[in-house]
Amino acid sequence: MSQFPEHFLWGAATAAYQVEGGFDADGKGPSIWDIFAHQPGATYQGTNGDVAVDHYHRFREDVALMAEMGMQSYRFSISWPRLLPKGRGEVNEAGVAFYSELIDALLEHNIEPMITLYHWDLPQALQDEGGWEMRSTAEAFVEYARLCYERYGSRVKLWATFNETIVFIGHGYVTGSHPPAVKDPARAIQACHHVFVAHALAVKAFRESGIKGQIGFVNVLQPHTPLTDSPEDKAAAALADGIYTHWLYDPVLKGEYPAELVSQTQALWGVPRFAPGDDSLLKENIGDFIGLNYYRRETVVANNEETQLKANHSGERNSGHEFGFKGLFKFVRNPNGVYTDWDWEIWPQGLTDGIMQIKARYGDVPIYITENGLGAKDPIIDGEIVDDARIDYLRMHVDAMEEAMRQGADVRGYYPWSFIDLLSWLNGYQKQYGFVYVDHHAGLARKRKKSFFWYQKLIASRGEQR
Repeated sequence: MSQFPEHFLWGAATAAYQVEGGFDADGKGPSIWDIFAHQPGATYQGTNGDVAVDHYHRFREDVALMAEMGMQSYRFSISWPRLLPKGRGEVNEAGVAFYSELIDALLEHNIEPMITLYHWDLPQALQDEGGWEMRSTAEAFVEYARLCYERYGSRVKLWATFNETIVFIGHGYVTGSHPPAVKDPARAIQACHHVFVAHALAVKAFRESGIKGQIGFVNVLQPHTPLTDSPEDKAAAALADGIYTHWLYDPVLKGEYPAELVSQTQALWGVPRFAPGDDSLLKENIGDFIGLNYYRRETVVANNEETQLKANHSGERNSGHEFGFKGLFKFVRNPNGVYTDWDWEIWPQGLTDGIMQIKARYGDVPIYITENGLGAKDPIIDGEIVDDARIDYLRMHVDAMEEAMRQGADVRGYYPWSFIDLLSWLNGYQKQYGFVYVDHHAGLARKRKKSFFWYQKLIASRGEQR
């Protein structure tokens, strides 16, 4: 029998910068991505989100498609500089109204909104003051969160503070491939700490607001498998788990850092630096749920070679490098693995294993699968977008999620990435994830893919028809 209860939410997800466009419409201020994506060589073929797929002007059409597909929930992010162009202070009422109208449209179609407050588009005005390296940014974030609670809290019950800290801090402050394009692990760690502070402050403000809902945090779920049984590779995989999982989950689900790792970083660089009261702030403001974004696992070996921080952003198979850090670990291709055009391994078992690892470490925390999907170059055959590979990918991962539920995990919703083809950050528009195709040569016309109808049947049958 199916493990999916009646209240289980079948949804899909997007993010503001990747779909909205309207980058300067109606008083919106610039974000760090509005500036960064215009730097020469920053993104694949110079693509940017100035227009994206114009969800800002076409959201009613998109919501109607969501309703047709049967979506029960929609996870989207709010653009902080659309509400507060300078990051704090004066409110842009036109921006507030856009999300209010979007929420109303969703509710009219019985689609439950799930809001992500931060999906990487920091107001450029705050970056100019130092961005996440400054504690004042965490304080500005709480002002922004309170504004959202005040304007939308009576209609929205599911909230997440941040999306994928490992990405926007890791790529922003370690690899330098995302804004603010810094390469300094000490600065990364301090910036990351301010994100955790901002999260805890926002959770505190949420509970003080009296909103009848839940607030959580969204992290990448990336299990690590040693390539061999050698002690060196096992130790490398354990260290990768510590950095990519425990460092990012412990502060929001336990209210503390992994003791061994934090002692090492403080001995090396003197970070993270705590302000008075940070310990109790984290401890007293644990989130209500955790969102898991699962795409792949990584196979790990010990690394005595040079640090290599480049990835595959072209979609040309085997063009990626063995990402890793000298003296720590590196990620290598699994000789038995099946890989996408972007060199991401397809391994559904990792979703089951990862969910159960979270349950084992953190107890019966409610879980939402907030992202899961296949980035691919979808074939068009006789005018039909035949994305069979995506259907196969999602089917296998629904099976894997159900198996974790069978083993006792409290999984409450599934949000494939993504509802619609969108700008894939550094990868441009050729990396397609959506149930809905967007024709950039025909006025951004929307077209239902084969997967659209597959997911429609899956939802209607509550997970039975796969």
